[in-house]
Amino acid sequence: MQEIYINTRGTYLHIKDKMFELRVKNVETKEVIKRTVAAHKVKSIIFTVNAAMSTEAIALALKNNIDVILLDGLGKPLGRFWHSKLGSTTVIRKQQLKASLNNMAVLWIKKWLCQKIGNQAQFLKDLKKHRAEKHGDFLADKIERITNLVNSVDKIEASTVDDIAETLRGLEGTAGRLYFETLSHLLAKTYPFKGRSMRPAKDSFNAFLNYAYGILYSKVEKALIIAGIDPYIGFMHRDDYNYKSMLYDFIEPYRIYADTVVFKLFSAKKVNKSHTDEIANGFSLNKDGKELLVNHFLKYLEEDKIKHNRRLLTRFHSLQLDAHRFANELLGQDNKVIDNTTSDDILDNTKP
Repeated sequence: MQEIYINTRGTYLHIKDKMFELRVKNVETKEVIKRTVAAHKVKSIIFTVNAAMSTEAIALALKNNIDVILLDGLGKPLGRFWHSKLGSTTVIRKQQLKASLNNMAVLWIKKWLCQKIGNQAQFLKDLKKHRAEKHGDFLADKIERITNLVNSVDKIEASTVDDIAETLRGLEGTAGRLYFETLSHLLAKTYPFKGRSMRPAKDSFNAFLNYAYGILYSKVEKALIIAGIDPYIGFMHRDDYNYKSMLYDFIEPYRIYADTVVFKLFSAKKVNKSHTDEIANGFSLNKDGKELLVNHFLKYLEEDKIKHNRRLLTRFHSLQLDAHRFANELLGQDNKVIDNTTSDDILDNTKP
């Protein structure tokens, strides 16, 4: 199964002989380059630039449960074509709403934030192994302070998230500041990075990081939808109109995936000035930068394997299982429901 990333302007995706056909016109030679792929080999189709897709191609994608996603300039999903039927029972959504108003939400938010901040501390510990001589004391101090914040989050008690939301945001923000200060300190001075910036990115590192988070948003949203969880009913992030609160809650432990890939690209000197364009007050990834990031990030997410609950799984596979376990917890079911189902069955179970 493959993902089709369309990052060339003017690309046209349509159907020929019951297969997807991509058509791209070479601006210089005027030659039309064509590529065909069978629907059963496609997992998702992702548009990152101005391109076109026929309604016939959309229909074929829907019939084969192929996710069609449109990303904005930061890689964040603007929208997606999905089957009109719900992917699971509405009982999960009802229980999700109930949980958002009681102590269950507190337990999950604390768990996700502890995982997020703990992952940040562990990443710095891993970096310290190869930098102990030059940055050992500096890293040890940051790691200790971030680890203490995990303990602070874990100790908080409350009946509802609203009672502790500001405190949690403060602890999360402090951890993030310490963490990104440390990454900035370790990066080559060729790429100045003074902390997080989003719209626009103030430097190349943030431009890469923002786009990686955007890709991760689309992956997490897909995992939630497949598991039957409503991306809009969150526990801590605000419940504004059209705001995917649960997506931003659930994604926290997995942000480390984006951080890791982007930092490694920079530290390995695979990034140069040709990968970003200067825009008003900031930087943006260009076609070459997106291609570099997408190739490495998708391999990291969907090809490389990690140990997860005594199994060797891809990172996306493990994320999907986590989403199903969360759904089962909302239903009050035992985790054996997941354990009696093969991990391949869960990932393949995308049909409504």
